[in-house]
This record gives sequence, structure tokens and C-alpha cells, in this order.
Amino acid sequence: MDKAERFRALHRHRAPDDPLVLPGPWDAASARVFEEAGFPALATPSAGVAASLGYEDGHTPADEMFAAVARITRAVRVPVSADVEDGYGLAPKELVERLLAAGAVGCNLEDSAGGVLKDPHEHAEWLAEVRSAAGGELFVNARVDTFLRGVSDPERAIERAALYVAAGADCVYPILAPPEVLPLLRAGISGPVNVFARPGQDPSPARLGELGATRITFGPGLQRHATEALRETAARLRS
Repeated sequence: MDKAERFRALHRHRAPDDPLVLPGPWDAASARVFEEAGFPALATPSAGVAASLGYEDGHTPADEMFAAVARITRAVRVPVSADVEDGYGLAPKELVERLLAAGAVGCNLEDSAGGVLKDPHEHAEWLAEVRSAAGGELFVNARVDTFLRGVSDPERAIERAALYVAAGADCVYPILAPPEVLPLLRAGISGPVNVFARPGQDPSPARLGELGATRITFGPGLQRHATEALRETAARLRS
């Protein structure tokens, strides 16, 4: 079984209290730490990678993001999915080629740009092109940005998710969905659901799984947690 299929299989037949937990490495060293801790796969956060490269979130040049992903995938044996924001304006075929060249087995693709939600039908058509170009070689995680962009009605997220699943997305990611609406989202969405969690805070990954999450990611939270620990260490060295 190749890495892409191994990664896809990790999303199947999850027990409700056992979602797939995917730490987000921001460089090769952090990726190795997570692999050594026993996680079966990883998912890079674009904001965490951006910070490691000295950029603000959303301002990493595409070439540098793909190079960073390649360094991470080379450093570990487990499958790695890559957050490539909204695709950097690349045509689907080129986007897929660059992801595969970087060693990624999956990708996270956003449905907003510049703080504005994209037209869901047009985005679904674009996702379908990505799916066609990728075949089974990439696991496509379609982010749904309604909650992030201030649209609190869960039905709007469910409508977008249905379009993206129909377009071939393997998983949908209603980022920042409040925990209390997860059962409604779970009931209304076909296929795996990715849920955002904050490291070390409630609800726990297991509880989020019980509420409807298939998999858990942390965005840049782990990178920021590590940075804060380093800041505290640096302060002690100065005391």
C-alpha cells in the first residue's frame, strides 16, 4: 500500500472517540518529533510554515512553501498532507504536480481568498479539476471558511460541503466550527469531517470525535506553542 492509500485508509472506520489526530509540523525537525511520538501521519499548517520562514500568514511565496513541504516529507517516513492555502493561483494540473513532486499525499485547500468567501459553485468546479488531475494520488481536504468569515449558520457550511464532496473532495474542513454545531454538521455532511482543535485545551480530541470529528488538526497552534516555550527559555537565559 502506497503512502496516499495508507493516508486515505487512516480516515476510514474511526471509532467516535478515536479521531485521526494530525499534528502540524512546520519544519523537518518538528516533523521528526511528531513521527517519533508515534503519530501515523502529519498535516502541515500554512501559517506555521510561514512563521518558520519569516513570513506573515498568507504571504509565503509558493516556491518557498513547496520547498518547505519537500523538506518535511523527506525527513519522515509517515504520510504528510500539505496546507497550500487557496492554491496560489496555480492551474489544477500544476498544483497537483507540485504537491506530488514535494512528496505530499494530500492537500488542504481553502474556499476563501483575501478574507472573502469564494463562489462555492466555481470553487467546486476547481476542486473537481484538482481531483481529476490527482486521481487517487492525493487526499483532498476542502476547507469550508464560512465560520472563519463570520457566517454562523451551519446550513451554509453544509451546503458548501455537499458541493465539494460531489466535486470529489475526500474530506471537508469547516474551520472554527463551534463544538456545539458539530453534531449537526456530522449529520449533514457525507464523508470525513476535519475539525480544528487548540493544543491542550477543551474540548479534547476524543470529545471532538464524539461530537462528529473524523480527524483533528491544530492549524499553527503547535508551532506557536513551541515558540512560546522557546521565548520562555530565552528569557530564563537572560535572567
